[in-house]
Amino acid sequence: MARSESTSADPKARTRVQILRSAAAAFGRLGYHGATVEQIAAALHMKKGNLYYYFRNKEDILFACHQYSLDRLHELLEETERSGLPPEDKLRRLIVSFVQTILDELHGTALFLDLEALSPSHLKKVILRRDRFDRGIRGVLEEGMASGVFTRSDPKLLTFAILGAVNWIPRWFDPKGSASSQEIADRFADYLIAGLRRS
Repeated sequence: MARSESTSADPKARTRVQILRSAAAAFGRLGYHGATVEQIAAALHMKKGNLYYYFRNKEDILFACHQYSLDRLHELLEETERSGLPPEDKLRRLIVSFVQTILDELHGTALFLDLEALSPSHLKKVILRRDRFDRGIRGVLEEGMASGVFTRSDPKLLTFAILGAVNWIPRWFDPKGSASSQEIADRFADYLIAGLRRS
């Protein structure tokens, strides 16, 4: 599902996005197995049967949550790769937007959330698409190392460190807390990039 659905004039597409946001909030609060289709539908003042018009089952909703986030991140990655920005600016853009995507767009759905609940075919699709984003970050790190901006190290391990740090944020983020998603995104980008710079 493309991100453009969120701004589409198509009522069905808008409703699908609303369902994903409700589901993501329920999954984040109760866990995938703890959240029910009834709770997801009730939060939208819908009947359970109406929800099945848009999605076949709960696992289909979880898969769509991952696809929605990955669509956004792939758009961002492609824009960043074409931007011609210096490596540090590219990495900052990716980190900040990654944080905002998982905190704001789907209310705390991390890209590693409940992968074991996906069917084998859905899991394979998510991992392939997630790996594309991983390789994009790795490419920016390699570019920064080659240009002398970043200290030479293992770009694969550094990518895991960056993604792991960001994906853990929804576990502790409180939307009612003192720090906004923008502040957290900026601070994480500052900390992560500072550790990469050549001294």
